[in-house]
Amino acid sequence: MKIKTAKTYLVEGIKYNWTLVKIETENGLHGWGEATNWPGSPLIEAACQYLCDYIIGKDARQIDFIWTKLYKDFHWLGQAGPLLSAISAIDIALWDIQGKALGVPVYQLLGGKYRDKLQLYANYWFTGGGHSASDYAKQAEVVAQKGFSALKFDPFAHVNYLYGEDLAPDLSLNESQKQRALAVTKAVQDAVGPDIQIAIETHAMLNGPTAIEMARRIEDLGINCMWYEEPAPPETPDAIADIKSRTRLPIAVGERLHSRYMFRPILEKQAADVLMPDVTRCGGISELRKIATLAETFNVPVAPHNPNGPFSTIAAAHVATSIPNFFRLEFMLNDVPWRDTCLSHPLPVEKGYFIMPDRPGLGFDVNEEVLLEHPGLKQKRNGFYI
Repeated sequence: MKIKTAKTYLVEGIKYNWTLVKIETENGLHGWGEATNWPGSPLIEAACQYLCDYIIGKDARQIDFIWTKLYKDFHWLGQAGPLLSAISAIDIALWDIQGKALGVPVYQLLGGKYRDKLQLYANYWFTGGGHSASDYAKQAEVVAQKGFSALKFDPFAHVNYLYGEDLAPDLSLNESQKQRALAVTKAVQDAVGPDIQIAIETHAMLNGPTAIEMARRIEDLGINCMWYEEPAPPETPDAIADIKSRTRLPIAVGERLHSRYMFRPILEKQAADVLMPDVTRCGGISELRKIATLAETFNVPVAPHNPNGPFSTIAAAHVATSIPNFFRLEFMLNDVPWRDTCLSHPLPVEKGYFIMPDRPGLGFDVNEEVLLEHPGLKQKRNGFYI
């Protein structure tokens, strides 16, 4: 079952461009993968096409062999970034092909299901209105009405440029910025009620003392905090572990960690309560499954990061349903109107859950004409190609 052709699509998404890959075999099967990352989608697209050309003629059934060969042959480029995103897309597409060839869902190839539906948490629900406490509260109410039991946002994301203030070079906040972030956080919790959990994102954009201070002040708000995300850069596991020891808030880390090798020190230093690997960045279905198993040995749950395109959601779901230590799956509540129209079946999301399909492979095909109607944006946003 040799790989015959591979094609890359750059598609406009709600937040940034999707990068999708279609791989076809000589016997007529095809599979879809995704490598979405940001910023710099042209870099991701180029890496995908380069690595796709490299695997033409390889046996599509040798999923682990192809993963390892790509990782080791291109290791000089580094162990993260566009390389791992491209490997992720190829890996996801190959699992899709394997499932179709055998006539079973991918999750069956991973050991079968632990659950029939996956609990989601909502992200990107705050796209309307401004960034005041009242604007966030109104939009948070919609999340609760749709049946989601948890939502995520970054209360620090808009305290600087929204008010014409530059981000401090030392990643600190002044008191008025701190108060605005706290006000938004409290307003969201009050709007959705005490039973809905709030995940607080920081994007590692606070320095150590500020991250600790804000964690303690969030504690004082008495919110139902699901986790405090990336309180320090992912390459600083000692700093993350130190912050974790100084707060009662659960710590989540992992969206910018690529492969099991980068997750290992986080686990060894007991720096995270929850791991959140991204299937389009960490190495695809194969690597996400390995990371989950590694986390299981440390008794740590996994909540896949997923602010991406539809095949990121689908691929992550197949892994999540097949592991014992799954916690939550991220879901883009507001997205482009063509997300479901480009798929053979709409994403099966009901009242805050992803309902697992039982179709072969990943269970979804693509209308490529819809993709071509929405090419990836080439202009810059905040100085970056999205």
